[in-house]
This record gives sequence, structure tokens and C-alpha cells, in this order.
Amino acid sequence: MQIFCDESGGVGRGVMTLAAVAITTETADGLVAQFRAQTGLTSELKGSRIDLVERAIFFDLLEASGAKAVVGFSTIALRPQPGEDRGDLDRSIYVRLLDETVSVLLLESGGCASISIDDGRYAPATLSLIRDDMAAMIGPCGNASLELSHRSAGLQIADVIANTMFNRALPTERQPQFLAMTQSLLASKRIRLELLDTPAI
Repeated sequence: MQIFCDESGGVGRGVMTLAAVAITTETADGLVAQFRAQTGLTSELKGSRIDLVERAIFFDLLEASGAKAVVGFSTIALRPQPGEDRGDLDRSIYVRLLDETVSVLLLESGGCASISIDDGRYAPATLSLIRDDMAAMIGPCGNASLELSHRSAGLQIADVIANTMFNRALPTERQPQFLAMTQSLLASKRIRLELLDTPAI
């Protein structure tokens, strides 16, 4: 099993989400290529840069691809407690979400997986420790690596899912549209939610 992981939100944003997506590299490349063909996108596919129409196209393609995802939510990302370091809290939540979402998919793969983690959120030393934790979880029949998202269609797909579910959790005027475009995937359990703490939706 190939798993691609990316996150959205964080401390001070009210919610942090992390998407772990089970999809082959070939299928991911094909999905992003189809998205580019339909939308004219030439830059990196990122959830924060696409509009609602493009996002709906993305989820139609995702549904047709056979991919599945587990999305972890945390709402303790509101703010640190007095004396608590914001960066430490953010990293702690991220690691817990990563462990939770990947663990669900590993149960289905028998523990063997190739896990790719976005290389953009934390300092290299911190990300290296996170990668090593993932490698220890997988054991000898899998591997964990850090990748730059602009080089990985799988990570770009994880980014859009994480960003969409982050926006789905926020009470804004666009929330009903985010709810609608993800509902069928949630109903079929192609996207599953794992709540780390207080429900975010």
C-alpha cells in the first residue's frame, strides 16, 4: 500500500486536519493529469489555490479513482495553554494525527506500506524524527520518506483533501458547499474521519 500524508490548519486556526491517502503513484499521477486537462492548471495542485468549481472536479475524479483516505481532526489546535509553546503543541497534534490516520490504513495493509510525508511544515531535523517514528511503526516490510509536494501527485491529492476537510469544519458561508462535495465519499467510507478530541464537525 502507498500512503501519502499532508495536513491543513494548526494552532491558532481552530482546527488541524491531516489526510492519509491510500493511492498508487500511477493512479495519483493520472488523477492530477486529468485535473490539469479539465481545468488548465499548470502549477502545483494545492487546496488553498483552487476554487469551488475546480474542487468539485477534483472530488469527482477522486471518487472515480478508487483511492481511499483517512482524515484526522483535532480541535485542540485553538491555542496553547499558559506557558505552553505554540510550536511544540502544533508538532504534538501533527504527530498524533499522523499516527492515528496511518494506523487505520496499516491495519488494512497488514502493516506493509510505503509512506510519503510532506516535507514542508517543520524543520528538517523535526521531520526526520517524524519519518523515523513512521518507519518504526511500519517495521521491516515498509518504508517512510519525506517528499516535496510539488514533485508528488499523491501529496498534492492529500493536500486538497486535508484543506477541504479543514474548510468543511469551519462555520463559514462556504461550509455547505464543502459538505456537499465530500458527502458521497464519506457515505461510502472512501473518506473516513478520525476525531482526535472534541468533534470538529
